[in-house]
Amino acid sequence: MKRRKMTAAAILLCIGLAVMHGCGKVREVKSEKLYLGVACYNASDTFLSEWTDSLRKEIEALDSEFDGAAVTIADAAGSQRTQDDQVKALIDSGCNVLCINLVDRADPSEIIDLAKEYDVPIIFFNREPVAEDMMQWDKLYYVGADAKQSGIFQGELAAEAILADSRIDRNHDGIIQYIILEGEPGHQDALIRTENAVDTLKSEGILLEKVGHGIANWNRVQAQNRMQQFIDQHQNKIELVIANNDDMALGAIDAYQSRNLTESSFPVFFGIDGTSVGLEAVREGVLAGTVYNDAKGQAEAVAKLSAALVSGTGMEDIAFTKGKCIYLPYSKVTADNVDEYINMK
Repeated sequence: MKRRKMTAAAILLCIGLAVMHGCGKVREVKSEKLYLGVACYNASDTFLSEWTDSLRKEIEALDSEFDGAAVTIADAAGSQRTQDDQVKALIDSGCNVLCINLVDRADPSEIIDLAKEYDVPIIFFNREPVAEDMMQWDKLYYVGADAKQSGIFQGELAAEAILADSRIDRNHDGIIQYIILEGEPGHQDALIRTENAVDTLKSEGILLEKVGHGIANWNRVQAQNRMQQFIDQHQNKIELVIANNDDMALGAIDAYQSRNLTESSFPVFFGIDGTSVGLEAVREGVLAGTVYNDAKGQAEAVAKLSAALVSGTGMEDIAFTKGKCIYLPYSKVTADNVDEYINMK
C-alpha cells in the first residue's frame, strides 16, 4: 500500500511539473529559491559595475524571504552571440528569472525565444528593447531610466554654467564651440542623449558651433584618444565637451591633463551617470556637472520585481509604466549638491 501511494505521488508530481511548464521544456528548478541570472553587455562598463554591485546586495538581502537567494552574472564582452550562449547556460543552471543588459538592443529575439521555451521571465535593464520586441511575450519587463530626460538635464546644466560664467566663451565671439563624445554608433540612448542635450542648449538661447563629434563606445581610454585628436585639430578653440557618460567626459579631461595645459585653457566638461569617479570629479571641480543615473534604485526595483515573479505575490505593489516598464528619474549634480550623491553610494 505504501509503495502504491509513493507511485501515485510521483505521478502527480510529474503532472504538476508538466502543467507548470506548459509546452515549454521541463528543467530542474530549486523550489522556493530566487536564482537570478544576469547577462551584461560589458562588465568593464563603470556604471554597470556599480549597478551589479548594488544588485548583489539587494539579492543577498532577500535570502531570508526565500529558500536561499543567489545571483550569477555573465559578461558578454560586447558580443551578442556570446550573450545568447550565456543566457542558455544561465537557464540550464536553473535560473528562474533572467536580467538582461542587451549587447544589441535591436536583436533580442533569440534570448526571448529561449526564455519562452523554458518559461523564465526576463527583466531587461539599462538598454531598452524596441517596443515591438517587448510585445513578443507577456513575461518581458524593463527597468531603467528615460534617456531623453538625461539629455535635457545635461543641456540645462551646460546652459546654466555658460550663462553664469562669461569666461567659458574664451574667444568672446558669442558662440560656444563644442565637441560631442557619443557612446555607440546608432545606439538609441546615445542618440537621444546627444540630441536632447544640444536642443536644450539651443532652447536656452546658447549659440553653438560643433567643431567635432567622436564615437568612444562609453570608454574612458577611447574618449581620451579621440579628444587628443580634437585638441591637435582645434587647439584652444574648444569651449565645451558634452559626453554621453562620465567615463568619456573623464577621458576627455585626461587628454587635456596629459598635455600639461593650464586649467584656464580647459573647456567645460559634462557627463551623465553620476558614477563614483564622476561624482568625485565634480567634487574636485574638474567635471562641471553630471546627471545622476540611479543605479542603486534600479537594482532595488529589479530585486523587488524578481522576488514578486518568483513568489507570485507583490506585483500589485509595483508601479509600471507602459504596462511592464519601470523608469527611475535622473537628477542634476553640480558642485553645490555633489556630496549628497556621494553619500548615497
